[in-house]
Amino acid sequence: MNATDRILIVDDDPEIRQLLVDYLKRNGCDAVPAGNGREMAQMLGRHAIDLVVLDLMLPDADGLALCRDLRAKSNLPVLMLTARGEEADRIVGIEMGADDYLVKPFSPRELLARIKGILRRTRALPPNLKPDAQRCLLFAGWKLDTAIRVLTSPAGVATPLSGAEFRLLRILLDHPNRVLNREQLVELIHGRDAEPYDRAIDVQVSRLRQRLHDDGREARLIKTVRGEGYVLAATVEGRAECD
Repeated sequence: MNATDRILIVDDDPEIRQLLVDYLKRNGCDAVPAGNGREMAQMLGRHAIDLVVLDLMLPDADGLALCRDLRAKSNLPVLMLTARGEEADRIVGIEMGADDYLVKPFSPRELLARIKGILRRTRALPPNLKPDAQRCLLFAGWKLDTAIRVLTSPAGVATPLSGAEFRLLRILLDHPNRVLNREQLVELIHGRDAEPYDRAIDVQVSRLRQRLHDDGREARLIKTVRGEGYVLAATVEGRAECD
């Protein structure tokens, strides 16, 4: 994390907003506030944002819908804030494309640690995910451009992937036809940030299947191996460039 990082804080509570903006600025990064969905859109159009801290409850919009819409057109990292700590709420946030979540009340220090973790995972990929001579990965008619993190369907439809989606797909493509259990996936994706078993991996697999139009009940690409984990059932071909 560096001083050029700009964090967008989206929360309808002006005191919380200003507290977080001031704290982040005192700790080495820039931050700009937004009090609702309209202001969020304005800030995204006005500034180069590196990460969005997005409250689930806003006066003019649903935070989950905003996250989903943002994810549909960009891979900008999103940290979701929620006043509810139930597992179902956290999972819905991940399904909408959030990279992480934080339950209120929380300390600014914890928020900063989460932001640093997301940016670190986004920018410093695990060793087996670092860019190499094979920029383009082809599998089952699909194409992944690893430089710009865009997935292109057999029909030619291009979709930007979130950081979490890209890391998971890249892990599977680097280990084709090999069963990976949940613990291995967590370790490969998050490294030292790994937590004990979390349903988030299952949700991320489900979301990636949706991207690949791979029906979970009869999945052809990302198959579930009962009692073991997941496997990418495809041959992967690497190329230096994506056409």
